[in-house]
Formats: sequence, structure tokens, C-alpha cells
Amino acid sequence: MDILLQAATGAGGGMGTSLLMMVAIIAVFYFFMIRPQQKKQKDVQRAREAMKVGDKVVTSGGIHGRIKEIGDSWFLVEVADGVKLKFEKTAVFASSSEVTTP
Repeated sequence: MDILLQAATGAGGGMGTSLLMMVAIIAVFYFFMIRPQQKKQKDVQRAREAMKVGDKVVTSGGIHGRIKEIGDSWFLVEVADGVKLKFEKTAVFASSSEVTTP
């Protein structure tokens, strides 16, 4: 039982050191994992909001095409002449490479 009490109270360093280490670990997780992910999500959201008709896009499934129509929560993407598919906005990303549609 004494071993458990010593481990719980941080024997040798005190409770302040244990608390400081916990705060440091949380700060590392925030600045190296959580914050960059949030910035990336905001950048993707801004890019989706900036998309307009005629932009080249790639879906999360790898389908390339051009935006033909934009709704509140969807894009209508033309993947070939006369072939249009409707995708949720969260499944569409801006394309930086050339898209060829037959």
C-alpha cells in the first residue's frame, strides 16, 4: 500500500512537479497535434467556400471533374461530356493538376 501512496503523491518530486509535467504534456499535444489539424481543417473549409463553377476538383474517391453547379451542401461535378455526379461538399477538394474530360 505504501508503494501506491508514494506513486500517487509523486514521492521524491512532490505534487507540483507531477502537475507541471501533466501541463507540459498537454501543451505539447496541443501545439504539435491539435492546433495544426485545426488550421488544416480551416484552410480546407476556406478553399471549399472559394470554389466556383468551372473549377477543377478531385473527390475523396479520386474522381476528377469540373464543377457545373453549386448547392448549399453539394457540388454537381461533370466527370465526362454529359456525365454529372452530385457530391457532398465535404467529399470534394480543389485540384492543382490538370483535369482532362473527354
